[in-house]
Amino acid sequence: MQQIPLGRSGLTVSEYCLGTMTWGTQNTEAEAYEQIALALDHGVNFWDTAEMYPTNPTQPETVGNTERIIGNWFARGGRDRVVLATKITGKGKLVRPGMPITGASFTEALDQSLARLQTDYIDLYQLHWPNRGSYHFRQNWDYKPRSNRAEVTENMLEVLQAAEVAMQAGKIRAIGLSNESVWGAAQWLRLAEEHRLPRMMTVQNEYSLLHRPFDTDWAELSAMEDMPLLAWSPLATGLISGKYAGDVTPEGTRRERTSDLGGRITAQVFPAVSAYIGLALEHGLDPCQMALAFTRSR
Repeated sequence: MQQIPLGRSGLTVSEYCLGTMTWGTQNTEAEAYEQIALALDHGVNFWDTAEMYPTNPTQPETVGNTERIIGNWFARGGRDRVVLATKITGKGKLVRPGMPITGASFTEALDQSLARLQTDYIDLYQLHWPNRGSYHFRQNWDYKPRSNRAEVTENMLEVLQAAEVAMQAGKIRAIGLSNESVWGAAQWLRLAEEHRLPRMMTVQNEYSLLHRPFDTDWAELSAMEDMPLLAWSPLATGLISGKYAGDVTPEGTRRERTSDLGGRITAQVFPAVSAYIGLALEHGLDPCQMALAFTRSR
């Protein structure tokens, strides 16, 4: 597995990242360890999690369990083999109900994640989604430009200041964004430069053959500002594999838990999936490998 620099962060990571959001719901702790062993055997040293995981379903009583599973693995040794990314949850019902990301909640959430993970540092600490509205969980853009710009940027500055304190204490090595807009990213970068504060190094947004809004304005900012994309759901929740072809729901799949796959089941999706699978087979490719290779190439 090729190792690459993660933008300007100073971190070096595997080209592929091990996602963890099913650990504790669809996957048991033992199954999580099997995935870890397989990933490490293939040189995948970059893992991504979040304080709100596991998902599918996401429930208050399971919040934090994925980090606990990872923490149990770290307790056995091996923390230094992994570049770990996790996230603070944005405004919502599950974690700190109704509370947005602030300087105080940033610090509180970070300390709680460190405790669950049984580690004294996190390599990449990300904001799961912005306070003002976002693309989060593919529920479409719900933001209306009614926020007070001064309040928004003041909050951003407060979070960056909290990040600086955490970095100086050695608790995090880099910070990043997730489910963020181009305008939001531009403000984070501007404020960091103007106030000499830590810079947002990455953005984790959805990207796949079936979901490509990043190819417009975001791609330009990503390239020009050296803010690499960490693409989530590159197989579009498994749609590109073809396992849901014919609008079926195989036993044990994610669709058993979320019938519309988070809004992905539309009139257009199955013809598009069929066309991609046909293209892959025409060239002797596995559809999943083709989709992953496409995402990596972008």
